[in-house]
Amino acid sequence: MDFDNIKRISRRVLLGTEKVLLTPLSWGYGAGVWMRNKAFDTGILKEESFEVPVVSIGNITVGGTGKTPHVEYIVSRLGRRYNIAVLSRGYKRRTKGFVLANDNLTPVDLGDEPYQIYHKFRGLIDVAVCENRRKGIEALLKINPDIDLIILDDAFQHRYVKPKVNVVMIDYNRPPFEDKLMPLGQLREPPHRILKGECDMVVVTKCPDDVKPVDLRMFKEHLALFKYQQLYFSKIRYGAPEPVFPIGNPELTSLNWLDKDDLLLGIAGIANPRPFTKYLKQFGTRLKVIHYDDHHTYTRSDFRYIFKVLKELEGRRKYIITTEKDAVRILNSPYYPPTCRDQIFFIPIQADFLNYEDRDFIYELQTLISANDD
Repeated sequence: MDFDNIKRISRRVLLGTEKVLLTPLSWGYGAGVWMRNKAFDTGILKEESFEVPVVSIGNITVGGTGKTPHVEYIVSRLGRRYNIAVLSRGYKRRTKGFVLANDNLTPVDLGDEPYQIYHKFRGLIDVAVCENRRKGIEALLKINPDIDLIILDDAFQHRYVKPKVNVVMIDYNRPPFEDKLMPLGQLREPPHRILKGECDMVVVTKCPDDVKPVDLRMFKEHLALFKYQQLYFSKIRYGAPEPVFPIGNPELTSLNWLDKDDLLLGIAGIANPRPFTKYLKQFGTRLKVIHYDDHHTYTRSDFRYIFKVLKELEGRRKYIITTEKDAVRILNSPYYPPTCRDQIFFIPIQADFLNYEDRDFIYELQTLISANDD
């Protein structure tokens, strides 16, 4: 009996059944999205504009498209030219309402990304979270009237605020023209909404290092943007490992000097861990990666399991490597063993724009921010 053939047939049957079951749900979801957008388009639901320019950074898919590194990129380039505030919903935080970031709060209070942004740019910008973005903006401006630029993180679907500039992120590895609406696919919005004049700038993120100009040109043709909509391509640049816990003279300062006898144990609680895993593979060490759900809260049993695996695996030198987003949760976890703080490191990441059609993302973003409204 050909069991491999049976497995292939079974998978096709399951996929076909899943498609049949999920297609009506996807249609229903799409109808709901259409009605909501129509309510905003016709004025039944009201959008509010603010005198202070607002830049929205969002996406149309579920999962990580690299919004946070691009928010950080904008802050790093414009933070000394504007008095910037970053406002996020604060996904999976345990607080409610408006919360202004300060040194005494944790990821539980703010959410992972706002906590990370606040500590990376502490003293340079304001960071706050609020489910209601309109109330959040009003609260920020009341607290600090000198704010002259607000960045909304993950706000393309939050249409109660009308931004001055709408920036949409698209994952190069998950193009929207090959996807379906939830739950059949990963689209939160139909792709054509990008073309309805609601999007000023599109950034195709996570491009591979070996991407060719012809690949970028084909991607651009598939998107079929209007001429006034600006298109950019970016990739993720990985930095040298940094200790999760502040320690003097960390043992690991580069992954390049590791060899095949060393062991890396990766920990990834992010939406799409494949690029992180691919990055670690290139160093030729022994490697195992433990995957957790996005925004996973690490428990005592998680760490027991992680160190059990680390002990059982062979390696001349052994290190735990995690993502920048996981690091903020682990740093604030009461369950991480204090005696093992020198064994765990994270890989910082940055957005890096490709030189495509000689366009400068920050220059053109500033131009749109400064443009007079009609």
